Amino acid sequence: MYREFYKLTGRPFQLSPDPAFFFEAKPHKKALAYLTYGISQSEGFIVITGEIGAGKTILVEYILSTFVGKNVVAAKVITTQLNADDLLRMVASAFDIPQEGADKATILRRMESFLVDCGRTNKSVLLFVDEAQNLPHSALEELRMLSNMQVSGRSLLQIYLLGQPEFRRTIARKSLEQLRQRVITSYHLQPLDAEETQLYIEHRLRRVGWQDDPHITPEAFQMIFEAAGGVPRKINLLCDRLLLLGYLEEKHEIDAEIVKEVVLDMHTEGSAPALSA
Repeated sequence: MYREFYKLTGRPFQLSPDPAFFFEAKPHKKALAYLTYGISQSEGFIVITGEIGAGKTILVEYILSTFVGKNVVAAKVITTQLNADDLLRMVASAFDIPQEGADKATILRRMESFLVDCGRTNKSVLLFVDEAQNLPHSALEELRMLSNMQVSGRSLLQIYLLGQPEFRRTIARKSLEQLRQRVITSYHLQPLDAEETQLYIEHRLRRVGWQDDPHITPEAFQMIFEAAGGVPRKINLLCDRLLLLGYLEEKHEIDAEIVKEVVLDMHTEGSAPALSA
């Protein structure tokens, strides 16, 4: 619809994470540096937290698209309320390690054999665990035990834990002291500021051939920032609706009045209760 109207080659504000649209705002650039440092260490845990929609998942997708294949083997799991055994099976499946019908001891032996084989060929093995705030204590302890696997003093598995802010309180518990001592670095993703919000929007638009049509006024950019609070997913949701309304009303400029109209419409229909009115 609006793609043809504005002569865009794709949807700039899709909600599904696409590393092709990754934008190195200050928070994400710093988080990327922490993740890259972690890869160079090849051991322990790296913890990344942030509000819902802050950009944790696209950060991981970007890392995977950048490093996998360069002597790096990686897998990602998205967790719910999994117990320790179910999490182990999910991790094994993510690395294509057979686990159907096998008992826990067998899965662990297969996992160790897989990691040792990777180590012998100088491959780093990374495990990304998304939505880590959902994991119970037993599952986190299972991950800690997996991270202990070593050959000749070299760690065989590095684990990245990504979660919402409450996960920081979880790992601060006394009962998780051993895991916390294995965290080599951690970072909390902050929302974008007003300037970064504008740069973020322009970056995504340019990725699909935007030629300043529609033109977005400075006042509109400021109102988008205020409404979305600098959270990338909220920015995407709002901007997609702005382009749709611009198309429907055949407008080639997005101003503050249009932003206000869309924000109020979204509140009225209950589709974006997190946006600031």
